Amino acid sequence: MNNIVALALLAGGVLLIVIGINATNAFSADATRFLTGSPTDKGIWMLIGGILVAVAGVRETLRSSRAG
Repeated sequence: MNNIVALALLAGGVLLIVIGINATNAFSADATRFLTGSPTDKGIWMLIGGILVAVAGVRETLRSSRAG
């Protein structure tokens, strides 16, 4: 059961990373970046969250494979 949760975390993290990349490449993000010089917060937080969740999923997957 833990392995399923770990794989779901990994898949969710990858999904958040993809959505974050798309959000940083959107037209509205380009316009904000042009006017302010910095990317939008939404895309950055999605990327950070996705990386953290994916790392947690990988860590749990490795831990559950060693225990079993």
